Amino acid sequence: MTPRDRIQEKIEELEKKARTGDPKAAEKQHGEGKLTARERVERLLDPGSFVEEFMLAETQSTDFGMAEKRQPTDGVVIGYGKIDGRAVYLFAQDRTVLAGTVGSTHAEKIAYGIQTARKLGIPLIGLYDSVGARIQEGLTVTSAIGKIFFENSIASGVIPQISAIMGPCIGVASYSPALTDFVLMVQGSSQMFITGPPVIKEVLGEEVTMEELGGAKIHSEVSGVADLIAKNDEECLSLIRRLIGFLPSHCGSPPPRRESGDDPGRLLDGMEAKVPEDARKAYNVVQVIKAIVDQGDFLELKAKFARNLVIGLGRLDGHPVGFVANQPMFLAGSLDVDASDKAARFIRFCDAFNIPIVTLMDVPGFFPGKQQEEKGIIRHGAKMLYAYAEATVPKITMVLRKGYGGAKQAMCTREMGADQFFVWPGVELAVMGAEGAVNVLYRKEIEQSQEPEKTRREKLAAFTERFSGPFEALSKQFAHAVIRPEESRKRLIQALEILREKKEERPQKKHGLMPV
Repeated sequence: MTPRDRIQEKIEELEKKARTGDPKAAEKQHGEGKLTARERVERLLDPGSFVEEFMLAETQSTDFGMAEKRQPTDGVVIGYGKIDGRAVYLFAQDRTVLAGTVGSTHAEKIAYGIQTARKLGIPLIGLYDSVGARIQEGLTVTSAIGKIFFENSIASGVIPQISAIMGPCIGVASYSPALTDFVLMVQGSSQMFITGPPVIKEVLGEEVTMEELGGAKIHSEVSGVADLIAKNDEECLSLIRRLIGFLPSHCGSPPPRRESGDDPGRLLDGMEAKVPEDARKAYNVVQVIKAIVDQGDFLELKAKFARNLVIGLGRLDGHPVGFVANQPMFLAGSLDVDASDKAARFIRFCDAFNIPIVTLMDVPGFFPGKQQEEKGIIRHGAKMLYAYAEATVPKITMVLRKGYGGAKQAMCTREMGADQFFVWPGVELAVMGAEGAVNVLYRKEIEQSQEPEKTRREKLAAFTERFSGPFEALSKQFAHAVIRPEESRKRLIQALEILREKKEERPQKKHGLMPV
């Protein structure tokens, strides 16, 4: 055997070790209902498309016995492949190698992956499953983790970044997914938090489990950190593939069109039944969106967080579109602190990646109360105003029933930059609802009347006649057109077609100051 043959044999041994990992650790993963890192990569990407990089990278640390613990990959698999024929770059933390702990080599590989994806102009996918930083490596590992944060931030708005939490994501490392565009979590097996249960018990005397502290339920319903929740690893990987199908490869490319076979001129039968004429009756706006989009295919994001507002992705005539809609089933569709944050972030994402925005308005106002004011509804609500005004992608707003006060502007009126502003028959656009307005405008007259209730009804009827319906909005050019509910899909597609080549410049500046 020649020296070259011996070297090749050694390389093959190391590569086999890297691919195999620790069999006992892999068995434990399977016992927990989880896939290994390499199984996840295989299931996520098109068959045979994955090309691994830096397979034989190892920790360079020798302190605390680390020299004897070196293993190929250093606990993270990185490389490139394809999803539905489109190139992506990805990394997957490997719990079968050094428990997936993040050392400096591990972190350097991830930072390289993010930087490379940005340079290539392809989406980045991170599959997280690690018990945290490798404390044996001291400040070296924290410095390398800092590089990950930097690269996440620089890549923001350049390429789509997707993070799937498929196990623990603990401590400072959880800030990396927080810097990306979408976070997916798996029920029962993924947790994210900065400070763990032992430290909380030591400092605060509180006992809490990992799931209670940072499980999928907490982050999908309370904190709003998670965008999509999956039942298991397979469903999580399937959701990533579905999500990628709506997104462009980078900020300079259009979103991918997909033929659906759904007639762009299709009328929406029964739309009046989906949206009651009585503005006080609730309905599910998700069903309205599903009726409008191609084949009813709508991917709702943050579905259980700030449920008074719906965001998500669908297609119209094959083209991806972002939807923002008031949800009358919760808080009557009013806007609060969490809904404002939810909408503003999504609007900015769509704008960064050339995805048109369709807004379905049915808003009674900003949610009132001392608690909302203390939380900063002024500052948070301003985020929506800023996001819509900043966005230069095609923006179409359709009023289903009503739009009151400043919340009307927050849902993107003409003056806030809507390229097309449609209204359904019978809509009400006003500073406030008719009953509240009458009580303010005619309070003295009603109080001094010999028949206060009759006077109030008369004033209410007169006010309603003036402000209900589309006539004032049309005559003052607040709205482009009134459309029949059943024509909503057809008119949206026509508007998007003419707006597809829209160009809109903004003043030159380093960046604006969003009220974060």
